[in-house]
Amino acid sequence: MINGNGSADAGEPIAEALRLLDLFASVGAEAFDITHTNLQQEKRGFRPAQSLAQARQSMPYLVPSAARRQNNLIVRPRAGDGVTLVQLDDLAPDALARIAPAAFLILRTSPRGQQAWVAVTNAPRGFAARLKEGTGADKEASGATRVAGTANFKPAYAPNFPRILIDAAQPGLRVTTQTLDAMGVVAPARPVPAASPSAVASSGELRTRKWPSYARCLEGAPLGPGGNPKRTSADFIWCKIALSWGHGIEATADRLLEESAKARENGEAYARQTAEHADYAARQRNALPRG
Repeated sequence: MINGNGSADAGEPIAEALRLLDLFASVGAEAFDITHTNLQQEKRGFRPAQSLAQARQSMPYLVPSAARRQNNLIVRPRAGDGVTLVQLDDLAPDALARIAPAAFLILRTSPRGQQAWVAVTNAPRGFAARLKEGTGADKEASGATRVAGTANFKPAYAPNFPRILIDAAQPGLRVTTQTLDAMGVVAPARPVPAASPSAVASSGELRTRKWPSYARCLEGAPLGPGGNPKRTSADFIWCKIALSWGHGIEATADRLLEESAKARENGEAYARQTAEHADYAARQRNALPRG
């Protein structure tokens, strides 16, 4: 636990933070976005695309600073080509047990919250969404996590803020889509429905060249712990609407980078993943029987 003044009761928080970075690097992470948020989950700092060396050099300063200021220290690992890092957040105990053999990292983010990270080689488009569905994980998890050894600063946990812990690790573990399929943790692929006349004009052009209002999506997004709209949810909702209007995944991802500050900070991979997850969610809904 971290007490109310932000200091650690015991342990080696800097060593744990470095261990977390090394675990991500062992499966192919080549860069890290580093974000600071305060107790109300408001952003207080951002360092994009830090190399492993840069991130490691920063941790001895950032970890104690975060504790003093009661700031959350968050990293988003960026993997190289051929590797997809999938964050499986808010897992139920049985789901965690099923995915654990394939996870290179299991983090405890709160007394009752755990998340698993899986490094998948040569994953096709939409596979991450299917893995999230198959394990019952949070479909909107953005691929960023609090740093091990630091505190989870949320008002609900005051004054004894829980420390982020590495519960299990298998350095260098990468798995194939075939392995995950055989484990029974992947939802079945949904057939891509034919485009309806309402979505695409007879000439093959878009139903509309307009884009949804991002401001309205942000207004309608659920509120986070600090009382502000969750931008991850707003991005997801915006992509679902854009896709329903006939825009393609690539065009939607490109436009999201223009509309969303969060997407610009997190980069093309985040925008593409959000658009793909929104597309998968829409196809899943369309595949349900009508009645």
